[in-house]
Amino acid sequence: MFRKILIANRGEIACRIIATARKLGVSTVAVHSDVDARALHVTMADEAVAIGGAAPKDSYLKGDAIIAAALQTGAEAIHPGYGFLSENPDFVEAVERAGLNFIGPSAKAIRAMGLKDAAKALMQEAGVPIVPGYHGDNQDAMFLAGEADAIGYPVLIKAVAGGGGKGMRRVDAAADFADALRASKAEGAHAFGNDAVLIEKYVASPRHIEVQVFGDGRDAVHLFERDCSLQRRHQKVIEEAPAPGMTPEMRAAMGSAAVKAAKAIGYSGAGTVEFIVDGSQGLRTDRFWFMEMNTRLQVEHPVTEAVTGLDLVEWQLRVASGEPLPLTQDQIQLSGHAFEARLYAEDVAAGFLPATGRLAHLAFPGDCRADTGVSGGDVISPWYDPMIAKIITHGPTRDIALSRLNRALEETQVAGTVTNLAFLTALSRHRGFVRGEADTGLIERDLALLTAKAQDDPADEAMAAAAVLHAAALPLDVLAGFTLWAPLTRRMTLEVGGDLIEAELTLSGPDHALVRIRDREWQAVRQGGRWHLAGLSRMQIVEDDGIHVFASGLTTSFRRHDPLDRSASAGLGSDMTLAPMPGLVRAVLVSAGQDVEMGQPLCVLEAMKMEHTLKAARAGRVAEIFIQGGLQIAAGDPLVLLEAEEAGHG
Repeated sequence: MFRKILIANRGEIACRIIATARKLGVSTVAVHSDVDARALHVTMADEAVAIGGAAPKDSYLKGDAIIAAALQTGAEAIHPGYGFLSENPDFVEAVERAGLNFIGPSAKAIRAMGLKDAAKALMQEAGVPIVPGYHGDNQDAMFLAGEADAIGYPVLIKAVAGGGGKGMRRVDAAADFADALRASKAEGAHAFGNDAVLIEKYVASPRHIEVQVFGDGRDAVHLFERDCSLQRRHQKVIEEAPAPGMTPEMRAAMGSAAVKAAKAIGYSGAGTVEFIVDGSQGLRTDRFWFMEMNTRLQVEHPVTEAVTGLDLVEWQLRVASGEPLPLTQDQIQLSGHAFEARLYAEDVAAGFLPATGRLAHLAFPGDCRADTGVSGGDVISPWYDPMIAKIITHGPTRDIALSRLNRALEETQVAGTVTNLAFLTALSRHRGFVRGEADTGLIERDLALLTAKAQDDPADEAMAAAAVLHAAALPLDVLAGFTLWAPLTRRMTLEVGGDLIEAELTLSGPDHALVRIRDREWQAVRQGGRWHLAGLSRMQIVEDDGIHVFASGLTTSFRRHDPLDRSASAGLGSDMTLAPMPGLVRAVLVSAGQDVEMGQPLCVLEAMKMEHTLKAARAGRVAEIFIQGGLQIAAGDPLVLLEAEEAGHG
């Protein structure tokens, strides 16, 4: 076993690796960018080395700086985590040339699976079923359109070097193919430096089921499957193991195919073989096809750990240090069911736009596993993936594990930035998902239902009532100094989401109060020094730059209203499109003087590893454009201005 390893990554995966290394008595070295100098993974590691600026290309993608840090600190091996350099064969070779061990597969194995077209050809040769489609070298647009016609619509266009949904487009009709091809090629070129694509048949009722494999270069085993069908924009949201409806015959067939894939390339370390499954007629052994192999540890590996009782990072370290596989196939047992939900700083209502901000408060319930790389007070940076945590639950049955996930999401507390927590909670209660009937189109089909918020929701006002009681900061002897024969009444104003809430607080005794908001009344009782309101369970209030109320699985943040506070930048309304986050302008799609319709794309912004198309909030005529392609912008920067409605054409 190694004495010291360097972790070439950040965030929750770096913290995850450090935890196992510590358990094994292995010392750890963290690397960090300038903005990550006080990050959680830095404080957890035994040593830390600064390697450059905030942008990944200036730090976490600088292989030479990472190798130098390993040599400088006496590390024997480098663990890449996932993302960044984890699937870069050139980096693997550079690590080995420096006399260090790479905790992962060989450069040859990574190259074999690095391009989707070549990987599919290799898998076909190994006897692994692949999806019908075109995986050749001809990239002529007319030729590819002809191949799509021959396959039959709908089809998927995929960047051959892709991952994470980048460079992927679904096309439902021939008329849309040319535009989708252009977009897919452009995104592939920007994300991977390679604009080549492949075309595949789109499976009508697709389920995404992947198999965890592990090899030592000589032998390979599988550790059962995970169902990752709950996706948005081709990115996973909630994963589970095992897959609902899995039969022994199907598990044996998929496991055998995954092991064949690993053995075909002499695989060493943790890997995942991803399959697309046609779930229209249940799980059948003739209805699954190879998609790709991820030659690294996956984000969702904790659900496999939960149902097998194994530590996959420990296996990685043991195999990379020269040990054989710790267990044979028949020694690996499946126990119970597990779920993982990915908690992100993102604005679901704005199309899952990544968000930034300081985490004013962050807390997880004690009866779930929460893998995180941040803590309260940390800042979600625009430079990296906005994941806050992975929330994992396990139970003896799927129903129990899902109930535990639902409760864990309800009891998770996060404030200071917009998150997808409410969306995850709604998704965990979705009837189809609860029945185990999810496919990859579920979120897109039911997005309105999953993001719907009841009009005039009384829970909103109950949260406001709780905030009013907190803001009042009432002493225990609230009536001291008053002799009038009437209840003490106080009026207060709070702000939430730009709106004002007028409230009236009436005290009828030291421990009883009535809060009126509009035409509703809320009775409150103080017990043990804390106020309690009917209808709000497990209530907790945290105040820093705002008043954050957590109760009944909901989170609402309020501010004390200052009537003298006037924002100089208030509201350009729908005339001006502002940058929702820092990023790089990839394309400007309109010109000054052009008439646009509501919802028409105006520009493409790249931020947090994804491209985001910003659209017109209304119809009108473009008055002015403040940006150009290649420009780095900050959150709130003006992008496109429409003529005022009375002067325009909208």
